[in-house]
This record gives sequence, structure tokens and C-alpha cells, in this order.
Amino acid sequence: MRRALRGVSELSLLPQRRRRENLPTHVVGLALLFLVPGLMVATAVEWASNTSHAEMPLLVSGLVTCAAGLTLAAGFRPPDDVRPSDVFPVVVWTWLSCSLVGALPYVLDAGTFGWSQWDSALFESVSGFTASGSTVLVDIDSHGRGMLLWRQLTQWYGGMGMVVLAVSVLPLLGVGGQELMRAETPGPESDRLAPRISGTAKRLWLVYAGLTLAVAVALFAVPGVGLYDAVAHALTAAGTGGFSPHSDSIGHFDSLAAELVMAGGMIAGAMSFSLHYRALRGDWRAYRRASDQMLFLKILASATAVIALLLWLRQGASFGLSVRDAFFNVVTLATSGGFHNIRPGGLGDFAAWTPPAQVVLGLLMLIGGGAGSTSGGMKVFRAQIAAAHAVRTVRLARRPRSVVPVKLAGAVIPEQAVGRVLGFGTLYIMSFGVGTLVVASLGADPVTAVSGVISALSNMGPALGEAGPSSNFTVFARPARLVLAALMIVGRLEITAVFLGAAVILRHLLRRR
Repeated sequence: MRRALRGVSELSLLPQRRRRENLPTHVVGLALLFLVPGLMVATAVEWASNTSHAEMPLLVSGLVTCAAGLTLAAGFRPPDDVRPSDVFPVVVWTWLSCSLVGALPYVLDAGTFGWSQWDSALFESVSGFTASGSTVLVDIDSHGRGMLLWRQLTQWYGGMGMVVLAVSVLPLLGVGGQELMRAETPGPESDRLAPRISGTAKRLWLVYAGLTLAVAVALFAVPGVGLYDAVAHALTAAGTGGFSPHSDSIGHFDSLAAELVMAGGMIAGAMSFSLHYRALRGDWRAYRRASDQMLFLKILASATAVIALLLWLRQGASFGLSVRDAFFNVVTLATSGGFHNIRPGGLGDFAAWTPPAQVVLGLLMLIGGGAGSTSGGMKVFRAQIAAAHAVRTVRLARRPRSVVPVKLAGAVIPEQAVGRVLGFGTLYIMSFGVGTLVVASLGADPVTAVSGVISALSNMGPALGEAGPSSNFTVFARPARLVLAALMIVGRLEITAVFLGAAVILRHLLRRR
């Protein structure tokens, strides 16, 4: 597979008259090719495990994906110069294409969803690639191991990003590759870890794969966790996704050790992978220099302490149990992990917690993790800049003629960056308001609608109300699920890139008419 991709990449270096310049089509083809190994591995696991008979849906999906990817990647080439307007359609088309292909095994297998539930299959696929963790799959344990492994792999692919993966084999994109990565990953501009942006993308994926391996090894060392479960959960812990091959999620193991390993994996996934890379190269102080990363850890500790006290004092649980379940659920929601640890005698069902504790969880869902990570949410650095801007507004009200810059950790934030954060907040609030209105009008109660939309935009997985961790998103009407799936994509990508990409695509379609 690596040789095939290298050959496709090298084709772009050769002058060929019949190959048209089309960056979106070429990148989509590369992204689809990267999905093929995952589908083949899932096929092999399904055949070897003999847990169901979904080998053919997975195999056919792999062959179709491979044919489509080779046709698109080899039939088109990227332009020599990438314009800013070219970037946004690339990201939108790539994620839509991968989501459609990811749903193919689900609709080909009548035991999973089948063609009659194509919308549920698409929802599951979008939730996977956006690392959201919301599910409409019922009785998860009854499905084949291969099909469930593909479900886990969609979150692993989507955690670091399909476009970042494509950029790693496009050395000639230059600045355009950096623009593509910025459009796919919400947050500040990615640090360059190598002279070429393709080298940076490769290093980020290597760190990501290393984290996945570390979590898998640590989980396998926990008594009661087999190899399949260790690998399956490691794939979604590193991507802060939340899918599990068990309906009881991490509660299936009823193990404090398993919860601690998963929490550690999610925290690492919710912090900057550029910082992880620098730390592995010996610069461990890189974490301390990143104010948003340190603040994120402080938020985790503070929220755990507050919720543990609330559970202990107001719900009558033991102090040790309160700390255990408060810590795991704070981590899983603050990192957008989306797992749960509901088990007999535990407090894992946070939908039944006291209202003040749920308010804290709601704030964590909104904020999310650190920049440059696989987590969702608005990101801590945006909350910092927004708070600093609010303080400046109050100071300017007292002294209108004074010059008060927005500072973060002693550094002055450029006004352009402040404007982008405020613009993001506006688009986020607009998306939240419209989404909540539509989902509520389709039959969801207010609490479920509000928390469901926040969960979708922040890629969190479970919500509150009827869509809590003990339930799933089948509580929403089928049209509402498609709305939530669209919001997942909006929340996973740079929100500005999504709107601009959709506008460019719409304008192009109207011109062709």
C-alpha cells in the first residue's frame, strides 16, 4: 500500500498531458486510498474471529474504495500554486467523501444497518471520522469484531485528520499544505516540525501512532482486558473519539486501572501533538511554555475537585467513589473523549448527577481541550483570548483613549488573531442557535436538543437528558440526526473553512448550471 501511494504521489511530479489540475479531487483520492488498509485489516479480523459474516461488505467496500481512490489520485494532479480559495473545498470534499465511503460497510451489511437505514449508517460514519462518539448502533456487542474494528478505525483516522495524512505524501504543496492543515485542524497555525510541511504532517502522525501503541500496550497489561479490546480502545482513546466495541463502554471492564489508562490516553490526545514531539526530542519544558495546555490541566483538576465534592456531599456517595467517577467523566468530557464508565454500584451516569455538576460538565463540553490536539470544543486558547478581550473592553470603557492590547501569558496577541477568535465565537453561537431550533422543532425536548447540539458541535459523544451515556442518539428523529451529523463536521473542522468551503462549492455548482 505504501508503494502504491508513493507511486501515485510520484505521478504528480511527471508532466502528463491527460492529467488535469484539480487539488480537491487529487487529495480526496489520496484520502480514500489511506482508508483501504483499515478496511482490509477489518476484513481479516472479521474473517478470523468468526463472530459474524460481514467479511464481504468490508471486502467489497475496500475494493470499491481502492478503485475510486486510484482513479481520482492518478487521474488528477495538484496545481503548482495553491491559492487560498482552493483550500476550503478540499477539506469539505475530503471529509464528505470519507464519511460516505465509511458508511458503505454499514449499508452493505444488513445486520448492521442496511440500505433502508442509510441515514443511520451515514450518521455513524460521520460520528466516527469526526471523533464524536455519538452512536445509533444498538446492541453493539452483538456485531462482528471486524465491523466494530472498522468503526474504531474511523475515529483513529479522523482523530489526526485525513487531510493531514494526505499532505504527508504531497511534498510539493509547500505553503498550500500548511493552509490545508490549518483549515482541517481548529486552532492556531501549526508549528513547523520540519523544513517541509509534509515532514511536519509525517511527524504528527508518527507521534499519534506512538501514543496509540502506548495506550494499547498499557491496556493489554490490565487484567481482564484482551488484545482486541486493548487495540480497539487505544484507537479511539488517542483520537479522543469515544467509540467502544461494548455497549457498556469502559464500564464493561469494571476496572480502575483500565479507567486510569484510558484517562491518561485521552489527556495526552487532548494536548498539542507538536508539544509531544518536542518533549520526545528532549524539550520537556515545551509544555510549561504553552499557557493554554497548562490551563487545560488546571481546569481538569479543578473540575474534578468540584464535582467530586458535589457527588460526595449532595448524592451521598463515598469519597473514593466520588473522586474516581468525577475524574473519569471530567476527563472524558473535557477532552471530548465520549467514553463512559457506567457499572453496577458506580456513578458513571452523569445524566443523573446533581444539576450543579451537570452545569460544570456543560462548560467543559463547550471549552474542550488544547490547541493542536485531537479533542473537540472551542479550545482553551480561544477561551483565554475571549476572556482577555472582555477584560480589555471593560478597561476601555473606563479609559476610552487608552491603548490596551490583548495579552496572553505576557505576549501581545495580534488584533487579527483576536478578530478570528471573535468571528469563530459568532459562527459557533449562530450554528448552535440554528441547530438547537431545528433539532427541537423535530421533536427533541429542550434539554436533549441543547445538549445534543453542543455535543455535536464539540464532538463530545454523549449528551444530557434522553441522550445521556446510558442511551444513544436514536432518541432523536431521523432528520434531526442528519442535522447533528452536519454539525459534527462543522465542529470538527475549522468552522470558517467549512462555511467558506460550502460557499465556494455552491458557487461553483451554480456557475456550472
